[in-house]
Amino acid sequence: MAVNLALKILVVDDYTTIRRITRNTLTQLGFSDIVEATDGSSALGTLREQRIGLVLSDWVMEPMTGLALLRAMRADAKLAGIPFVMLTSGSHQEDPAVAKEAGAGALLVKPFTTVSLKQALTSVLGPF
Repeated sequence: MAVNLALKILVVDDYTTIRRITRNTLTQLGFSDIVEATDGSSALGTLREQRIGLVLSDWVMEPMTGLALLRAMRADAKLAGIPFVMLTSGSHQEDPAVAKEAGAGALLVKPFTTVSLKQALTSVLGPF
């Protein structure tokens, strides 16, 4: 079954430029319903207000990290099943095993290419 390109995607990053690049790359892949949040706590508000089909979140943000967001989502029955891709700069010492244990479907190192983003999305959503 093909991925629904009408899926609403939430991009969470504290840097406007990264959100814009991620949005543009998702658009290149055929997605068009993309919303943004600047940190984990604002993302939780969006997740509770809107029907989100996928979260792409930076790991290192303040005041609520991507890992804290992921853990909060997995602890909430209404949000637990939403696919999650963790974004990391690679310069930090994030442990991929920690993200996987918390429930991330994929870990993607920034800067990423269209091809690597598509691979990460395919791993959590299926082929498209």
